Amino acid sequence: MVTAKALQQLGFEPQVDFRLYDHSDGNGQQMEWLSSDPQPSDAEIAVGQAAWEEEQSSKAARLVSAKSKLEALGLTTEEVKTAFGI
Repeated sequence: MVTAKALQQLGFEPQVDFRLYDHSDGNGQQMEWLSSDPQPSDAEIAVGQAAWEEEQSSKAARLVSAKSKLEALGLTTEEVKTAFGI
């Protein structure tokens, strides 16, 4: 499945390089390729999607780690939320 995040991970910009749409005609999401660069293959898009998902997972793990370290320093959960928005 083509996702905007996967294509962005590969360096493409929505509405400049591609447009995703769904006409609700039963064909699901469609992509219009706008870039002068070659359209990535399904395999390349899958790699971009996996990289984006890994990035999100790592980001979430770093957030949990930072929060637990701040709490270990004596800050309460509420203080961490107030001070850092996490």
